[in-house]
Amino acid sequence: MAIAKSNVNVKIEADVKELATSLLAKMGIDQTTAIDMFYRQIIAEKRLPFQPTISPTLEEQILEAAVNSKPKVVRLETDSKGNVIIDKEAHPELYDWAVNG
Repeated sequence: MAIAKSNVNVKIEADVKELATSLLAKMGIDQTTAIDMFYRQIIAEKRLPFQPTISPTLEEQILEAAVNSKPKVVRLETDSKGNVIIDKEAHPELYDWAVNG
């Protein structure tokens, strides 16, 4: 008894198709087999076989980086005249800032 077949027509970007087809070929799999495998995995798991996520915007990425950064804290000392004393070897960036502004 023959199993009924059905067509799936999709439109995707040409470069995506080309790259995927090339990678699948290296695995010995054609597009039809890959799509069939994808559908069968959806059925087996009763969900997508991967977890889609929302990519954060650039602003969200910057905010997260700022929140998660741990700035280096350096305690500055001053002499009796109020001039900042900075160890040039230990903190060259602060020394440069103190000297050059």
